[in-house]
Amino acid sequence: MQFRPCIDIHNGQVKQIVGGSLLDAGNYAKENFVSEKGGDYYARLYQQAGLTGGHIILLNHADSEFYAADVAQAKCALQAYPNGLMIGGGMNNTNAASFLEMGASHIIVTSYVFKDGEMRMDHLDRILSETGKEHLVLDLSCRKKDGEYYIVTDRWQKFTNVKVTSQLLSELSSYCDEYLIHAVDVEGKANGIETELVSLLATNQTQPITYAGGVGSYDDLNLLKTLGNNKIDVTIGSALDLFGGKLEFSKILEICTQ
Repeated sequence: MQFRPCIDIHNGQVKQIVGGSLLDAGNYAKENFVSEKGGDYYARLYQQAGLTGGHIILLNHADSEFYAADVAQAKCALQAYPNGLMIGGGMNNTNAASFLEMGASHIIVTSYVFKDGEMRMDHLDRILSETGKEHLVLDLSCRKKDGEYYIVTDRWQKFTNVKVTSQLLSELSSYCDEYLIHAVDVEGKANGIETELVSLLATNQTQPITYAGGVGSYDDLNLLKTLGNNKIDVTIGSALDLFGGKLEFSKILEICTQ
């Protein structure tokens, strides 16, 4: 298990939010933490700790008045740690190359591929042609409905008809370098992980998988490590001391590398 750090940006600031609270209307999100430091501070910190594969997420819609500020903040982080961080949020075939040129190691994509409630393979082919498989991460963040996990898009507001299954992970593995999966229902709440989802993810290890959502204690982290057979990577936001939480950054790194 590896620890994958994060830099979430909303309204031009590094933040931690409650996942399901994000709305386009009024650029609203229920905030857990708002940092006084910029993305470049966290990027340098992660670089100094020797961490790779962390992700920057732009939380505003591309049409938002704050999107340009989000991008500026992200650019500072990417320049501080070239090729050490991935980026997602509003990514498509027309802007992916520009973010790679800024210094992103990978492009993380959801809504462009899973559009209007469906999986658009033509869109996947288009962005793949811009990034190459080795620079593409598919974000399969999901919420539970009728007992199954469905991919959600548009800042986790819209359900698609695409279920997260072992078959899906296998089918999409030829298109991407790895997966990022937020358990949106528990994201930002630090009240425990989605054990059923983690167990499902552990059945398919063709690609690296980073899980996010609900880790609020060291026990949660150890449970994730056990259920994921020590192969599913993890990112922690609101519960981390860097973002006002109680879990120590240094101890998280220690547990992940044991």
